[in-house]
Amino acid sequence: MHLSKSNSKKIKMTTKVRCGWCEKDDLYREYHDQEWGNPVYDDATLFEFLVLETFQAGLSWHTILKKREHFKVAFDNFDYQKIAAYSEEKIQALLDDAGIIRNQLKIRATVNNAQNFIRVQKEFGSFSSYIWQFTEGKPVINYWKTLAEIPASTPLSDAVSKDLKKRGFKFVGTTVVYAHLQATGMVNDHLLSCWKRNV
Repeated sequence: MHLSKSNSKKIKMTTKVRCGWCEKDDLYREYHDQEWGNPVYDDATLFEFLVLETFQAGLSWHTILKKREHFKVAFDNFDYQKIAAYSEEKIQALLDDAGIIRNQLKIRATVNNAQNFIRVQKEFGSFSSYIWQFTEGKPVINYWKTLAEIPASTPLSDAVSKDLKKRGFKFVGTTVVYAHLQATGMVNDHLLSCWKRNV
């Protein structure tokens, strides 16, 4: 179909401007557009991100996203009740699974974190109630113009990390926690130029 000059201009103008970090490929763009920074209040999704962020420590998020579907299968759809009860046999099977990150410490930390996740649920009614108390139930909205301005950690992530560690969670350093806060929308770090700032 032939486009007039005015139509082609219109199409260019409606091209989405995104945070630059996600322009690697369609997988990254889709994750940015549909998930990253959206406030998450349900425990199942919060736990999924906690698992993925645990495995992401020291690696790129893109690496984890590419393996996300396999993680989902390997870890019983991120069912924390099932993961909390994993046997040594199951842990060894995960260590043999090339579709995930075969890091023994991270696998064992995931089982440990599932157990502590359930303890937090019992204490607070839900993990969501616990984690969102740190921001009084509302997202922290930041106003960054460039990617260089976005911090790797903040006093908020320091506080959450410290409390999670006190409760026995592992692989929850302040940088991992800040990535979790960003992913689950507790912190909105979309750049001011990003289209998601206006939806």
